[in-house]
This record gives sequence, C-alpha cells and structure tokens, in this order.
Amino acid sequence: MSAPTAPAPAPAPTGVPAPAAAGEDRRPRSDRVLRIGGWIAVVVVGLLLAALTAAVGQGDPLRPVPLDPTSTATSGSRAVVRVLEQQGTRVDVVHDADALDVGTGDTVLVDDSAGVLDRGVARRIARTAPDVVLVTNDPGVLESFDVDARPAGSTSSTRVASTASCPIPAARTAGSVTVVGATYDTDDPTVERCAPSGTGADTRWGLLRTTTVDGRVTLLGTTGVLRNDTVTRAGNAALALGLLGSGDRLVWYVPTAAGSDAAPSLGDLAPPWVPSAIAVLGLVAVAAALWRGRRLGPLVVERLPVVVRAAETTEGRARLYARVRDRTHALDTLRLAAVRRIGRSLGLPRSAHVDEVVRRTAAVTGRSADRVGAVLVGGSTDDDRALVDGAAALDELEHAVRRARSGDAGRASRSAPTGTPAEPTPPTTPERPGGRS
Repeated sequence: MSAPTAPAPAPAPTGVPAPAAAGEDRRPRSDRVLRIGGWIAVVVVGLLLAALTAAVGQGDPLRPVPLDPTSTATSGSRAVVRVLEQQGTRVDVVHDADALDVGTGDTVLVDDSAGVLDRGVARRIARTAPDVVLVTNDPGVLESFDVDARPAGSTSSTRVASTASCPIPAARTAGSVTVVGATYDTDDPTVERCAPSGTGADTRWGLLRTTTVDGRVTLLGTTGVLRNDTVTRAGNAALALGLLGSGDRLVWYVPTAAGSDAAPSLGDLAPPWVPSAIAVLGLVAVAAALWRGRRLGPLVVERLPVVVRAAETTEGRARLYARVRDRTHALDTLRLAAVRRIGRSLGLPRSAHVDEVVRRTAAVTGRSADRVGAVLVGGSTDDDRALVDGAAALDELEHAVRRARSGDAGRASRSAPTGTPAEPTPPTTPERPGGRS
C-alpha cells in the first residue's frame, strides 16, 4: 500500500494578489526613496542659493562705507562733520533725491563715489545749488554739472602737495594737502587747478573749480581731506572746513541707486526676493527636465507597414493632369517614359540624348528621323483626341522597335555556323505608354 500523499496547497482566493518577492518589494521602495531624496536636495540647494543671493544683494552691513558722514571708521567722515557742527554749520545728510531742499546760501556736497548719481538729479542740483562740492569719477555727471574735466586715474600715495599758490582761497589758506584719491585732467584755461601730481605733460590735478551760470562747482578728488584717518595731516582739515563750512548749512548728499528722476523699472518695483525665487524655479525646471528626460529615453523610429503601389501613383498623376486639363504635360510624361524604354531596348546608356535615340530608332525601323522625332518629341496638345493619338503613336513606335530588334536577332541566329549556338536575346515584356519605367 502506497504512502498517503500530502494535500495540494489551496489556490489563493480570486482577487487577492500573490505576495511579491522580496527583491521586487525593495526595488520600488528604494526608487521612491531616491526620488524623494532628489527633490529634497533640489529644495535645499534652492534655499541656499536664495540665501546667498539675498546676502550678496544686501551687501556686508558690517563693512564701513567710505566717506560715510555718520561713520567713525578710518574711511568715514564723522570727524569733519563734528568739527563743522562745532563751528556753527548745520549738516543735513540726505540719501533721497526728493528730500533735497537747497537754500540760497547753502553748500551741497555730492558724494557720488559709488557712481550711481542720476543725470537728471545732477542737472537739478546744478541749477538750484549756488555752491557745489562734487566727488565723482563719472564723465556723465561731470558733463551734467558743466565741468570741463576728464578723470585721469587715482593715486594712493600720501605725498603732500603745496597749495600756497593755488587760486582757490580755501586751498591757498590750507597751504598743503595730501594727494590721495582721484585725479583729473582739463584743457579749459578758465578752470582753477590745485594739488598737482606728476610732472610736465603728465601733470594731473586733485582739486578743480569752475564757475558756471548757475554757480560754482568744486571738483574734489583728494578725498583724504574728508577721511577720519587723514583729516589731521598737513592742511587737510583747513581745506575741508574752507570748502564745506563757508555757509550756514551743508547738505551732504549721498545718492543711492533708487534715487532717480527716471521712471522706476520693473526690476526696481519687484520685491527683493524675486531674483531668489526665479533662481529656485530655474533649478526646479532643470531638475524636472533631467528627471523626465531620463525616463523618456531616446527616440525610437517605427517602421510602418505601408506600401504604395506604382499604379496608384500613376493613376493619381493622371487624375491630377485630367483635373487641370494639362494634356501637353501628360503626353510629355508618356514621351519621356517611351524614350527611356526605347533607349534601353536599343542598348543606349541612360545618359543618351533624345536626338541619339531618335537617330537610332529611325535607323532600326527604317523610318525618317523627322517622323520619329514628331512622335517622341512632338509639340503641344490641344484636345483629348490629339492626346489619344499621341499615346497610340508612341505605343506603335515601341512595338516597331521591338519587332525590328527581334528580326535582327533571328537573322543573326540563322547566319550563325552549325554547332555554335547563337547568343540568346533577353525576352522583352511589352509595356504600355505611361507605365512604370
């Protein structure tokens, strides 16, 4: 007696999926983790880039601004402001062009060291301020103030230049100044010049003054007379007080990029976080393109099972010619096809000219060349009857050529010596004019 067999396992209930293999379960989970991790990395990189952009746009708040009238750093100008206030000169620091209020006896110091002064604001100050002290290297600003001078570089030396014979009273009173800062060159003989550097034709000037129809403009390149670390050297303090303290009020104007008479641009109206948001969106777009592009893969060319029979093409062209009633073009198409077939039957190359085909056809069929040429070349066709007659003439000429070639082959076989088989002539298949060539 045989041993009892173990019962077969019961099939899984319908609708309940079979448990997946361990590898198949781990693979989708790992792909999902990688996908989520990739998006987290994109977001983190975007946030870092946004923070970096914001930090660069705001600048370093701890870095002192040169010639800042409120700064006690070495590059600031707080010391000059304190001395002016002690001597009774009111100092108003202005950053907004709309807040500029210049009186009759006021002096205006325009500190355009950053090169952001708007041309319209410069022309407005030149018209309203009787005494302007200008710090700039922008040729456009110099032109707006009607100063005939050109920036000629800068010098960082602490050399002391004598100003005892300078035509500018404040510089002559100072006696000497340190030549450090920007220098200028001018060809206008009416411009007063002080604080020279260089010799001969290379002489450049650190202090210029010109008188315009609206007032006087002093171009101050030797900004060391305003800095906290150099104001006490030579006669720097005397020159600074003489230029800025001649009136009861000094307007110290430091322009900003936003202070302009021109209409604000789209970038000026946009919030400061917009560039960072655009950068983050760009990163997301690039990541999405890489993600989807990797999944799509390369393009695949599909071979479509489409075959168009030659007869369909011929019939389509025939219908087209019939629709436009272009009988001459239709007959010319039949003539070209007949010329190719006859030339092939006569053993002529494909490059043979139609005149050569006409001459060989006339020689083989015994007809005149003019008669053969009228059939193969012919002229225009005006009606359907002429089209049918032309097609029939082409058909008859092709048959004549084949008969002539068959007769030549038969005579050659009869004249061949006994025992030597004649060279077989390849069979030809009659073709209708206008058929496939």
